[in-house]
Amino acid sequence: MSTNTEIKNIELPGSLTVRELAEMLGNTPIDIIKILMSNGVMANINQVIDFDTAAIVASELGFEATLKAIDQVEQEDKGEIALWKRLIADEPQAELRARPPVVTILGHVDHGKTTLLDAIRQTNVVEGEAGGITQHIGAYQVIHNGKTVTFLDTPGHAAFTAMRSRGAQGADIVILVVAADDGVMPQTREAYNHARAAKVPMVVAMNKIDRPNANPERVKQQLADMGLVPDDWDGDTMVVPVSAKQKQGIEDLLEAVQLVAENTQIQANPEGQVFGTVIEAERDKSRGVTATILVQNGTLRMGDTLVAGMTYGRIRAMFDHHGEAIEEAGPSAPVSVLGLSDVPTAGDLFRVVENDRAARGIVAEREEKAKETKEEAGRTRKLENVFNRFQSGEMRELRLIVKADVQGSLEPIVSSLKEIKGEDELGEIRVNVLHSATGNVVGDDVSLASASDAIVLGFSVDVDNAAARQAETEGVEIRTYDIIYRLTEDVEKALKGMLEPEDVEKVLGKAEVRQLFEIKKIGVIAGCRVTEGEIKRTARMRVVRGGEKVIFEGPISSLKHERDDVRDVRNGFECGIGIEGFTDFKIGDVLECFIIEKTAHK
Repeated sequence: MSTNTEIKNIELPGSLTVRELAEMLGNTPIDIIKILMSNGVMANINQVIDFDTAAIVASELGFEATLKAIDQVEQEDKGEIALWKRLIADEPQAELRARPPVVTILGHVDHGKTTLLDAIRQTNVVEGEAGGITQHIGAYQVIHNGKTVTFLDTPGHAAFTAMRSRGAQGADIVILVVAADDGVMPQTREAYNHARAAKVPMVVAMNKIDRPNANPERVKQQLADMGLVPDDWDGDTMVVPVSAKQKQGIEDLLEAVQLVAENTQIQANPEGQVFGTVIEAERDKSRGVTATILVQNGTLRMGDTLVAGMTYGRIRAMFDHHGEAIEEAGPSAPVSVLGLSDVPTAGDLFRVVENDRAARGIVAEREEKAKETKEEAGRTRKLENVFNRFQSGEMRELRLIVKADVQGSLEPIVSSLKEIKGEDELGEIRVNVLHSATGNVVGDDVSLASASDAIVLGFSVDVDNAAARQAETEGVEIRTYDIIYRLTEDVEKALKGMLEPEDVEKVLGKAEVRQLFEIKKIGVIAGCRVTEGEIKRTARMRVVRGGEKVIFEGPISSLKHERDDVRDVRNGFECGIGIEGFTDFKIGDVLECFIIEKTAHK
């Protein structure tokens, strides 16, 4: 332990683990645990402790601790400051006003999210209005103690993350629903990881508290182990007991949401630039394109021209969540609008522009940049490129999604990854495991990686076909391994700028030889039918005979469809194939078309 009598100043965050505190104080975790025990606090190395507890430990080691300001924490990672804060940065501070918080509800599939939403909606319907709330627009507002709260009626964390992957952050606060009888489930952890990755404050609704087998203390312990220490355990997470079915605790939950909103200082300028997020959209046969949008700054008015993603239009009708026509909508208001030229995508940001001409110009420019953006995403999100991104100051941590075959493999992999650190001239580079779970790599993993600029690592697992296609579209790298030390070694090399891409074969398609044609001056051409994928003229070809024996490999010399030279032939079509240096084709041979890529090894 430190014996230096000189008092040193140190800034500590509002909460941190014992391990993190030890690193900041320059002591071993064992020393920290001993001090905690002498003060009556039993904690393990990964236990989360609050600032007051950490300050006592720091004091005993010769430090004077001060609470790290929220603004300073956000400055460290500019890319993760709440989107609305970044967008209103240019607004005059004197004109900013508090706006209603926007809330979404996440949690395990059977823990009562929908029932809770219904209970909140019904509890806040004034008498005589019950028949009025029939218009489903994907969001609605309630009033509690004279203050408005906006709820997004989104289908879980997949939609929440899909919005983030498109640059949007529709929700200001997340209500994480956990059943008092079931406790924390895998999907609860997944929802928590998605919200934590977005750095959105959370309130926990402990639902089904009326069940005879409810065990609130066990659930609180599970939450604390996950990093959500309840406020009645001296943590900073409000855990509210509710029964959505009995409509108990709803008022307390809304009170908790408003307290978090006040602490977060959610603001907007009602007279400023108008922007917001698309919640959902569809094409209606009678009304055309209908979009539900959330205004996040300024005041949207009838007749305004807006651009949303790759579409635009002039608002010719606007409705609130009751389905009533309105003329204008201020910050945090969800509205349904008519007039867009095409269906925007959920999560698209919208802005009001001067006129149609300006809108067309913006859309044309976005379409031009879309291809470049996709290509750039594919280049920059590869593991071997992360060190260059660290040096440019673009990122200060390597974010990972980890999937493994069994829990026994997952835990040591995650522990090992968290121990890995790197360093460059700008300081320390660390690993941040956003989400870890057992099972194959699926679409949800790719969505979270896309939204969080992360890389997916898999150990002894497969990648779903749909997830692989999504990853290719969104520029997300998925690396799979069969040996743990190769996985951790690659991450360590990446943090030091030493990881090089490897040559890996990618099979593009297969064709079966059906006929043989002898062409003068050329030789034998194989008449084939493509049975899988596609055959590309620029690729290489492997001749497989008898189902397993490879008898030749070489570049394609010619590829014809009917009489025409072509660049590629897809599944189901017939073609003629010539291979450089080979003419000994046999009917029944299978020709495998492949390329060599620079990528991760298996």
